[in-house]
Amino acid sequence: MRLHNLLFAVLAFLATLLPAAAFAAAVATVEAVQSPAWRDRGGISVPLAAGMELASGDVVRTGTGARAYLLLAEGSRVKLGEAARFSLHTRSLQPEKVFSGALDVLAGAFRFTTGKLSKARARDVSIRVGTATIGIRGTDVWGRTDKDGDLVALLEGRIDITRAGQVTEMAQPMSYFDAPAGKSAAVKPLDAETFIKLARQTDILAGDGASSLKGKWRVLAGSAATEVAALEIYDQARDAGFAARIKPRGAEGEATGYDVVLTGFASEAEAAVAAARLKAATELIPGVIR
Repeated sequence: MRLHNLLFAVLAFLATLLPAAAFAAAVATVEAVQSPAWRDRGGISVPLAAGMELASGDVVRTGTGARAYLLLAEGSRVKLGEAARFSLHTRSLQPEKVFSGALDVLAGAFRFTTGKLSKARARDVSIRVGTATIGIRGTDVWGRTDKDGDLVALLEGRIDITRAGQVTEMAQPMSYFDAPAGKSAAVKPLDAETFIKLARQTDILAGDGASSLKGKWRVLAGSAATEVAALEIYDQARDAGFAARIKPRGAEGEATGYDVVLTGFASEAEAAVAAARLKAATELIPGVIR
């Protein structure tokens, strides 16, 4: 059992009792997660969970086979693929009205899409992808950075890309900026087949085992008779990047046991996929419950 995990569990429960008005508007909120994934803040890592609020300076990380959807306060969406590292920085005092700042893609693939209702809203956002910086005027952009170089695809709108002091303007949808490591960059046409492959790297599809706030099915990571034993299960799941919660059984104040659960799955099948992923990452033998 880890003391910081116990404290986090208590604080997370207390936060659910406080009215939303008690907090300032979050820069972004986690919309959906295909675990394992984490949020790093102030030297502390916690598993990413649907509904989690993100602040300026937070780093979001995804593990192998993972995905995450982040919803910016002003309505734009960021999709992250597996093995991604992403951070956001803003100077906005009212991020739900105007986003001013930068999104840093430190590793992996992302997709930035402006919400239909927020296209007309003011924004001053740049996206840094490896060695390239994107000035956003577009409404749908996909990008990736890895050891082989950087790639930025314009799906809709316009963007300016700055790399090694050179500025490239892109106004032709379905084109991409290809910048191999150590080589000069070039703009190339993006065919439909390649686009489908790129989109799959950041999209969460039915059957992927993702969680959201609306899902009613749960994964039972394990059950325990004592608080100490429940916390051991809780630690295993959370260390592996799965946002487990402890649910006491029995009457209020008279717990007869504890269940450690993952919540937010849209169907039994989605929960089963998540349970299989949790089992593969830990020594737990999880099941599915409603």
